[in-house]
Amino acid sequence: MSTFKPKYITFDCYGTMTNFQMGPSARRIFADRISPEQMEAFVEDFRVYRLDEVLGDWKPFKDVVRNSVERTCRKWKLEFREEEALEIYHSVPTWGPHPDVPEGLLKVAHEIPLVILSNADNDQIYRNVEKLGAPFAHVFTAEQARAYKPRLQAFEYMFDQLGCSPTECMHVSSSFRYDHMSAADLGYGARVLVDRNHEPNLAPNYVTHVIKDMGGLAGLVGL
Repeated sequence: MSTFKPKYITFDCYGTMTNFQMGPSARRIFADRISPEQMEAFVEDFRVYRLDEVLGDWKPFKDVVRNSVERTCRKWKLEFREEEALEIYHSVPTWGPHPDVPEGLLKVAHEIPLVILSNADNDQIYRNVEKLGAPFAHVFTAEQARAYKPRLQAFEYMFDQLGCSPTECMHVSSSFRYDHMSAADLGYGARVLVDRNHEPNLAPNYVTHVIKDMGGLAGLVGL
């Protein structure tokens, strides 16, 4: 296996490292109004609206969640309840990592600086990062960049702060739509899919490596 020693390894946080719970939260909250047979279609609509909400001008993540819930309810002809959207938003800092993440990160953290670029608000992300169990050199948010991934502006903000180019870095994510398509367009030196079955697998069109969990990362950088 060929190895690439990046100047930084940049990561998506939610879904890739933190166990993403938007879908499970929606399944629980709407279980009394959506039948089991329809629930996956409802959750998929909620996912699609979240993506659509981050493609324009930056807005607080609380508004992204609120608008996505409201639009999903409108499509399904359900009453929108503000408190339910807030319940989902306020649950985010309680989410912990996938089991493979802490050990996998520690294998590389003391050799190569780790960086997070997350579609998050500043007041939530650090509580999730604390649970990852490894040191991060930098944590950048959509709030700081004033743009969400997959917009290139989010990545460009990070590279301006790091003072390096995409070709010098490796990006690690479980999402093609939010991360790897943009990372490929930017010319990252390496693009690593953590295959958590979140989306249809588009490798090798957008990624250079695929790993089944974070434990495979160290081998890609020769550690």
